[in-house]
Amino acid sequence: MTATEQRFREFKMPDVGEGLTEAEILKWYVRPGDTVTDGQVICEVETAKAAVELPCPYEGVVHAVHFEEGTTVDVGTSIIAVDTDPGAGPAEAPAPAAEPAPAAAEEDAEPQGRQAVLVGYGAAPSSTKRRARKPQPGVPAQEPAAAAVQAELNGHAAAPAPAAPAAPAAPAPGRPLAKPPVRKLAKDLGIDLATVTPTGPDGVITREDVHAAAAPAPATEAPAPRPDATEAPAASGALRPRETRIPIKGVRKATAQAMVNSAFTAPHVTEFVTVDVTRTMKLVQELKQDPDMAGLRVNPLLLVAKALLVAIKRNPDVNAAWDEANQEIVRKDYVNLGIAAATPRGLIVPNIKDADAKTLPQLAQALGELVSTAREGKTSPAEMSGGTVTITNVGVFGVDTGTPILNPGESAILAFGAVKLQPWVHKGKVKPRQVTTLALSFDHRLVDGELGSKVLADTAAILEHPKRLITWA
Repeated sequence: MTATEQRFREFKMPDVGEGLTEAEILKWYVRPGDTVTDGQVICEVETAKAAVELPCPYEGVVHAVHFEEGTTVDVGTSIIAVDTDPGAGPAEAPAPAAEPAPAAAEEDAEPQGRQAVLVGYGAAPSSTKRRARKPQPGVPAQEPAAAAVQAELNGHAAAPAPAAPAAPAAPAPGRPLAKPPVRKLAKDLGIDLATVTPTGPDGVITREDVHAAAAPAPATEAPAPRPDATEAPAASGALRPRETRIPIKGVRKATAQAMVNSAFTAPHVTEFVTVDVTRTMKLVQELKQDPDMAGLRVNPLLLVAKALLVAIKRNPDVNAAWDEANQEIVRKDYVNLGIAAATPRGLIVPNIKDADAKTLPQLAQALGELVSTAREGKTSPAEMSGGTVTITNVGVFGVDTGTPILNPGESAILAFGAVKLQPWVHKGKVKPRQVTTLALSFDHRLVDGELGSKVLADTAAILEHPKRLITWA
C-alpha cells in the first residue's frame, strides 16, 4: 500500500446480510469536507432484507462520495474516500475508478497517448484512430479546411470536401457510453440508452440526458379523443399519464423472489377454521388492566401467538424444515416466531427468537419491540433470519382470512383474520359473539393433513377457551 493509499482510505460496500450482493444507498449523512470519527454512521443503505445504517471505520475528513443517493452498488465497491491525515496538506487521492478525460485534453494528446475510458469499458481495442467528436449544442461545425488540417495533425489524410452539405454522421456502433449510476437510472426508468442523445464530453450520456429522454415529448397538436380513452384532460389541456412505473428493488424485490420460490418449491395446503373468540377478547381487556402487563403491548395478536406456541408444543413435528440436499426433515426444538409486518419498503418478517421459552409478559415485550423496530425501518437482517413458524395478521385490514404463502425454509404460517361480532349458537341459543377465522398453510412434504389439522384445531380450541393456556401448557 502506497503512502497515498494509506492516507486516503476507501470504504467499500460491506455484506451487511447473509450473502447479499448489492445494496441501494438511501441517504448520505455526510458530504465531502465533513469530519468523521471511527464508528460514526455515514449513510443508510437498503439491502434485499432491510434498511441498515453503515458506520465509518476510519477517522478523518470525507474526501469524496462516489455514488449518489438512490444508486444500487455492488458489495465490495468503494462508496466513500476518507482523508485520514488532513493536516498533511493537499495531496492527490487515488481515484477508485477511471473517469473520462476532458475533451480538450484528448485533443492535445499524442495518438499513442493515454486513452480516456469509462468505468467497466476499458480502452478501445482498436488502433490510435479516435472516434469523431459529435457536435455540441450551440457550437458551430468545424470548417472543411480546419478539418483537413486537424486530420493531417492526427496523421490521417483529409477527405475531399463534398460538393453538397453532408448528412449528419451516424453514431458510432457499439455500447452507448454512460457511467454505472446513469445506466442504473436508465434501467429504472425503462429507457434504452441507444435511443438517448448524449450531451456530455466525448459523447457520454448524462443523467440529464436520461431524464430528458424519459420526459414525454410536448404535443404539437392535441390528438383526437379515442372512443376507449379513459384519461382525463388536465388544466393545461394535456392528457394525464395512464401508467406509473415503480422500480422493483430492495425488500420488495427480495420478497417477490422468495414468494415465487416458496410457492413453486413447497406444496402448499391451507386449512380454515372459524372460532368463537369472545372469551379471548374479554381476557385481552382484563390483561390490559393487570399490573404485571403495565406498559406492554396487549392485543388479540399476543394471545393468538401464545395459543400457536402451545399448539406447537403439543405437536412438535410441525416445527420443522425440509432439507432437500440431504433428504432429511430437520425438526427444530426451538420456535423462532415470525410476525409479518407491512412497512413502506414492503413486507418483512422479523422473528422473536426462542418465543416458546418466553412468559406472556416477555412475549408481549418482544412483540412490541419487534413491531416498533419494523415501523421505524430499523429491522436488522439478523432479526429476519432463522424463523421457523410465522403469523400474518390480515385482520388489521378488515380481511376475514386468506391463503398465506410460506416463508422459505419454514413449514407453517398462520393467518389471523378480523374479529367481528356475528350471530353464533352459544349454549343452545343464537347470540352475538366475537368470531374470527384462522387459516393455516403448511408444507405438505413434511406436514400431513392430520398434523396440520391438529395444530389448527388446538390453536382454535385455546382461543375459544383461553384457560387452556394454563392447562395445556
